[in-house]
Amino acid sequence: MKNRAYDFDLVTDRRNTHSLKWDVADGELPMWVADMDFPTAPEIRAAIKERAEHGVFGYSVIPGSWHDAYRAWWEERHHFKIDRAWLIFCTGVVPAISSVVRKLTTPAEKVLIQTPVYNIFFNSILNNGRQVVESELRYAGGGYEIDFADLEQKLADPQVSLMILCNPHNPIGKIWDRETLARIGALCRKHHVVVLSDEIHCDLTDPGAEYVPFASVSEDCRENSITCVAPTKAFNLAGIQTAAVVAPDPTLRHKVWRGLNTDEVAEPNSFAVEAAVAAFTKGAPWLDELRSYLFQNKKAAAGYIQKNMPRLHVVPSQATYLMWLDCSRQIGSADADEAALFIREETGLVVSSGKQYGRGGEKFLRMNVACPRALLEDGLSRLREGLQRYAEREKRVPERM
Repeated sequence: MKNRAYDFDLVTDRRNTHSLKWDVADGELPMWVADMDFPTAPEIRAAIKERAEHGVFGYSVIPGSWHDAYRAWWEERHHFKIDRAWLIFCTGVVPAISSVVRKLTTPAEKVLIQTPVYNIFFNSILNNGRQVVESELRYAGGGYEIDFADLEQKLADPQVSLMILCNPHNPIGKIWDRETLARIGALCRKHHVVVLSDEIHCDLTDPGAEYVPFASVSEDCRENSITCVAPTKAFNLAGIQTAAVVAPDPTLRHKVWRGLNTDEVAEPNSFAVEAAVAAFTKGAPWLDELRSYLFQNKKAAAGYIQKNMPRLHVVPSQATYLMWLDCSRQIGSADADEAALFIREETGLVVSSGKQYGRGGEKFLRMNVACPRALLEDGLSRLREGLQRYAEREKRVPERM
């Protein structure tokens, strides 16, 4: 499929480029970690080249153009006015999350997350000597909703002092609506729990779908939250290490600023500012075509799975390029770790086991479809082959497979 202005069908060889995703054996196809197999927008590459041609790469500062780019983007795209003072530069969303955990909680305190959720949240909590509290999302009718009774019960624990929200939610691809976010905000304010909202996937919504910034919903949400945002996921810039933290409340903001600087993750490299500014001031046309391409990829994948792997259920999503696959009818008593390993060994397809995302993920696989259509078709064929062989091994051959 050819796009009018940008060619997302072009396959770029990423082997031998020190790529985390593609550091796999010959013949293997990685569709796991959340980065895309598309070159970033030409306008961003041009800005990076221009900066590189200057030739001097000394210490950098944050110019006003960086603040202006974020503020204009969020107001135009997401209908949220961000005050200049609320913005703090950070080298990445994960460093910011870990820094906030260290700064706003004490050792052995509890941090609440809603599982299944981005697995690195566990690292940011456990590696810093805090305890994980899981409020498992309710899975019913093939989709997800929040169990508010369970959520409030756990927020009411005096040892729970921080909640990490994923908005939109990874891995299920759900956009939390305004009413849901308002309920979360009210409960957290009531129980004196600060909300740390990871919104890195916010620009990767399906065409016609919009995410709601948590801090935009209400005073409870705005004054009791810290939001992590970045151009890195939407524009495939993870290696550039550029992000921002939005903290409207001055007391929380000061703590975040102190934490980021103490942890030495508050200074930009030579390309961090230029890449972000170019993304938010010139990247909209590219991003909109990308979103359309990703939507078509998800649609094509869902159709293929329904036709060729009917025992799998594709959880409906409105955001991200990550497909969350319910394999419970396919893998029986086995878990996702075993299924993912088997598929990799048999076909070379690398997908993520749902177990690493916490409770509720034991029978799921996560598949990254942010790639040219040819690679997607290859990956789907391998998935079908792997599950077919798995079923044959277990003597549970599914219908139409």
